[in-house]
Amino acid sequence: MTTSRISGFYNMTLDERRAKLADAAALTPPDLAAWTSGGISAEAADHMIENVVGMHSLPLGIALNFMVNGKDVLVPMTLEEPSVVAGASFMAKLARAGGGYQATTTDPLMIGQMQVINVTNLNEAKLKIYEKKAELLAEADSIDPILKKFGGGARDLEVRIFNDSPIGGFLVVHLIYDVRDAMGANAVNTACERLAPKIEAITGGKVHLRILSNLADRRIARARCTIPVKSLAFDNFSGEQVRDGIIAAYAFAAVDPYRAATHNKGIMNGVDSVVIATGNDWRAIEAGAHAYAVKNGQYTSLSTWGKDSEGNLVGTLEMPMAVGIVGGATKVHPAAQAAVKLMGVKTANELAEIIVSVGLAQNMAALRALATEGIQRGHMSLHARQVAIAAGASGDMVEKVAAQMVAEKVVRIDRAEEILKSL
Repeated sequence: MTTSRISGFYNMTLDERRAKLADAAALTPPDLAAWTSGGISAEAADHMIENVVGMHSLPLGIALNFMVNGKDVLVPMTLEEPSVVAGASFMAKLARAGGGYQATTTDPLMIGQMQVINVTNLNEAKLKIYEKKAELLAEADSIDPILKKFGGGARDLEVRIFNDSPIGGFLVVHLIYDVRDAMGANAVNTACERLAPKIEAITGGKVHLRILSNLADRRIARARCTIPVKSLAFDNFSGEQVRDGIIAAYAFAAVDPYRAATHNKGIMNGVDSVVIATGNDWRAIEAGAHAYAVKNGQYTSLSTWGKDSEGNLVGTLEMPMAVGIVGGATKVHPAAQAAVKLMGVKTANELAEIIVSVGLAQNMAALRALATEGIQRGHMSLHARQVAIAAGASGDMVEKVAAQMVAEKVVRIDRAEEILKSL
């Protein structure tokens, strides 16, 4: 049974941490090696993208304390920013007192778009497509027998009319496609390509673009948590002060797009880190999240924060989550495979539920810091180590230089160089 509560993990050596993970999640030496070697060779990378010249590594950390739907989970996070892994881990620890994170997902439905131009009568063409809907869905359903075997395939067809575009009127046909445990881009794009000639024959127009939409608003992940108000107290801040500060900070993001952009960036710090660690398309997730944040006409917070009848802090997060555990880099990158194995997920929906929970945790970490001691105190304490390294510190000197800068409340590379010279 995996446990996400590993005492003293932060103070262990790299080897000790890997040994703990091997015990906690039954990871093998090859699994762990994938994280120490960068996962793939330059030769393997040469088959993934174009013009390869080498590799670029990012740190991979483990967020602890997470309980999602009653199950402990160790969460791999890949990013370069300090304080994110620590913040998410601590918020997950607070959330455990209220039962952890409860998360749900919708069916993994993706949208393929076909733009139909050069149509004489848009309304007539729209109805003609609907008259042939069953036939078109049957055609799309026959394209991928493996996907169909696992319960996926075409689900619906929708037609939209745009009258006032820069090129005049055109139709957009949406193919709604269940992609099961895949992210779904290849399956949906293939289906749209197959349907294009039939759409042209029905409408008399030309199918121009045919491509997946990254606004995956049919594939939603949701998470919520309840934090007992007494768990929020620390230093000179009462639980009520912290709770009310977080709610007030959320209210700012709810009404002001300038604040909401930074607020949602904090959410994506958590979300993207897990998406990258598992080899999924973080650009697609980002695009979908920000488009979803403006669905009601103004860019706003993806999360909500309030209190329940007992005064406890309650947070929710709802956003598109098009991730997969089969196909793409997730299936060919050993480090991504090890990340999926660490979490013990068996479906893409399970992965999405963990990711949205991490996004909510990281959002709370940022709001708690902003609403109390300020974002810089904790962030700069961790950032100081990077500054020390940039100044030339190594080994034990990194912590010594960082500690002195934090004590002085001056975290700058010029001061780091001076401290290093004096030591």
